Amino acid sequence: MVVGAGVVGLTSAVRLQEAGWSVTVVGERPVTSYVAAAVWFPTLAAPRENVVRWGRDTNIEFVEQASAGAPGVILRDSVTLYREPPGRPWWTESIDDVRPAPPELLPAGYGYGLRFTAPLVEMDRYMPWLEERIRQRGGVIEPRRVASLAEAGRGTDLVVHCTGLGARELVGDTSVTPVRGQIVRVANPGLTLSVRDEKHPGGRAYVHPRTHDCILGGTFEEGRWDTTPDPDVAAAIIERCVDLVPELRGVEVLEHLAGLRPVRPTVRLEAEPPTADVPRVIHNYGHGGSGITLAWGCADDVAELAPPHL
Repeated sequence: MVVGAGVVGLTSAVRLQEAGWSVTVVGERPVTSYVAAAVWFPTLAAPRENVVRWGRDTNIEFVEQASAGAPGVILRDSVTLYREPPGRPWWTESIDDVRPAPPELLPAGYGYGLRFTAPLVEMDRYMPWLEERIRQRGGVIEPRRVASLAEAGRGTDLVVHCTGLGARELVGDTSVTPVRGQIVRVANPGLTLSVRDEKHPGGRAYVHPRTHDCILGGTFEEGRWDTTPDPDVAAAIIERCVDLVPELRGVEVLEHLAGLRPVRPTVRLEAEPPTADVPRVIHNYGHGGSGITLAWGCADDVAELAPPHL
């Protein structure tokens, strides 16, 4: 059984099915994965050496899925902006085509940029596709809450725990904390280039064009559980994003959204042996703002940690 129906839980379920397991996924709805901007970029996740490996493997998987026409998976030309020379940031170890951005892609005030191609995932299309992929292989998805790992493990041989912030209650892990992220969904005025500035003076800023809209962000509000969008924060996000992409000035606002990232000092991806009450458990949670960036790489590790299924 997989506990948690976000992108981390669903990708884990897919890999377990490919390894021969019969899978049931249980989780509460709605899930934070639907709110995510969902662009490949390591954010608020550790340890670095594992993040590099998980990120590289996930990127490879998304490139293959995009080539195969997976719903919602797009490869976007991307630029990360800098006011000072960036050198070679550590995350570039996960992606192959990083190169200096040409001057014509740098907005006013920026002297440097790194250009690369990164997956962008439209979650309202991708998540249903993952669910259907699981069902087509005989899997079951149940939208319900699980009170304990003992309950989840009743009658099963394996529990894969992917509840994100839910781990605080389910397994008592208070090292998982919320980092609130607010975004603005706007009409796309014809943009195709993803742009971000992790160190904008007004706060983190990014512009991610999707097929029919753009996602503008964002915020890192540590310890805040409220998911009601703040109109003043939204206005500031739009202002910062117009700095990066002037074509956004006056664009139609479609929606305001806020979600909670499950941040932990390190991603917890490890197995625990069975006990009298609980079968073998594999924990896979605490991905911060990198759920979509690490999901498939972590799912590969989950499948390796699972015992051979006869």
